Amino acid sequence: MPETINFDAFVVGAGVGGIYSTYRLSRMGLSVKCVDVASDVGGTWYWNRYPGAMSDTESYLYRYSWDKEDLQTYPWSYHYVYQPEILKYLQHVVEKHDLRKYMKFKTEMTSATWDEDTQRWMVTCSGSEELHVSARYLVNSLGLLSKVHYPNIRGLSSFAGDLIHTARWPEDLNLEGKKVGIIGNGSTGIQVMTALAPIVESLTSFQRHPQYSVPSGQRPVTKEYRDKVNATYEQIWDDVWSSTVGFGVFESKRNTMDASPEERQKAFQEVWEQGNGFRFMFSAFGDITTNKDANQEACKFIRGKIDEVVKDPRKAAILKPKDLYARRPLCDTGYYQIFNRENVEVVDLMESPIDQIVPGGIRTADGTIYHLDTLIFATGFDAIEGNYMRVKISGRNGKTIQEHWKNGPKAFGSIACAGFPNMFIVAGPQGPFANFLPVIESEINFIMSCIQYAEENIAAAQVEEPNGAANGTANGTANGSSKTNESYVRKGKPMIMEVSDEAETAWIDLCNRLIEGSLFTTAASWIFGQNIPGRKPSTNFYFGGLKGYLDWVKFQTSNGFPSFLRYN
Repeated sequence: MPETINFDAFVVGAGVGGIYSTYRLSRMGLSVKCVDVASDVGGTWYWNRYPGAMSDTESYLYRYSWDKEDLQTYPWSYHYVYQPEILKYLQHVVEKHDLRKYMKFKTEMTSATWDEDTQRWMVTCSGSEELHVSARYLVNSLGLLSKVHYPNIRGLSSFAGDLIHTARWPEDLNLEGKKVGIIGNGSTGIQVMTALAPIVESLTSFQRHPQYSVPSGQRPVTKEYRDKVNATYEQIWDDVWSSTVGFGVFESKRNTMDASPEERQKAFQEVWEQGNGFRFMFSAFGDITTNKDANQEACKFIRGKIDEVVKDPRKAAILKPKDLYARRPLCDTGYYQIFNRENVEVVDLMESPIDQIVPGGIRTADGTIYHLDTLIFATGFDAIEGNYMRVKISGRNGKTIQEHWKNGPKAFGSIACAGFPNMFIVAGPQGPFANFLPVIESEINFIMSCIQYAEENIAAAQVEEPNGAANGTANGTANGSSKTNESYVRKGKPMIMEVSDEAETAWIDLCNRLIEGSLFTTAASWIFGQNIPGRKPSTNFYFGGLKGYLDWVKFQTSNGFPSFLRYN
């Protein structure tokens, strides 16, 4: 039995969230260990190495905000950063801030159990060697989009060629001259198809629900543009923190139907030419996600663009979505254009569904067999909860995370679950629907405020007499602004932070109310967990905007964390 190693904090995952969590905890003076099942840092960007993998956030915002010197000096050459560059950037941050010494790779957490007697988390990990850890704080950064999802298609295991998921792309895969089929046409599918079309013998896209996509505006960054961004970074980030979606795009308040048809066409054309999916959805008008008539105007515009771009009317008809523009907005680097190539085909699965996968390819219900050398699944992830369902995490009284989430994933402010003391989640359920990096930073800052609050109260407890009067400053928040509650402080015993059932329920109720009236509810997508057959839809995001979330967090931190059961 390996020796149990003690740490103040244990971080699971070395992606964007795990890196920043490790940085903050180590700078707080706590002993910390971070583990990841991968062989290096990167998280999502370690695993997703498929051709064309790219962030749909502008490069100057797809980075941490907290290192201003790095913001202004680290190179980025395109408006949107590709996967190899993102991975290199994350490795750079780890090296610059000397974080690798806290990390252990090829190590997977298999169980975490709250020990009521010691008031610590007992964690077991497997990998190159078994690891047993005892920690006061458990910070899970397992990833929003990590556990891959394969659709349940008859005959899947019979395929004789290469069967690949985009999130597990083989490094040595060569598809030149191959007959390639792809299932899935979300952001990943669009990116990989656009990259592969020029090099494969044939590319066949099997589509059940075609999606709306707009140009990304990808192009090299000029020196003048970079200089302008560097000179205005403070204002840029102030604007991000005070925005709804945090993508650095103008967020219009104008109602679509208040504009004349000519004005609507002009506004849509302007954002189409500028590029970026979130810009198209939020900058031309402010009610595309809430007003059906407005949404249909945006749909009509994009469908018209598909007709303009795709020369074959049959292909264009298949590629035009029939439902509302109500999934996560997508952007591309020439997606619709690839269907003008003779080697690229699209199959309408609504007209003729996949009957089964056969050794030589895919057979559809009309009896057609599409002969393939390689079959790619761009079918996404078991989002948010998938990675947690496969780990045994047991909180107070042995309650497991599976039991806590049996009716859908839930977490107070996306960061804490009732019944799981001193356990925090990065990018958990009901987090802000906004630019992922600012969201992760915001959530981790909230987590660190909770931990800092507990740490300050440990210091106070060590000098207090039993049941004595508590010190107001030490018993406050990270900025020392809360009221004293002497019943929470005991001599020499660390404070425990556990969100109350009532607070967690109130947060879920708020998230449910905020989604009322949103057109996002009309489209089945991973945003509500509906990409997994048989799963009950749930509200997985907070739709009150990034600023709304930050204002709410400020209330929590400046009022002494009223939603937490703070005890010793």
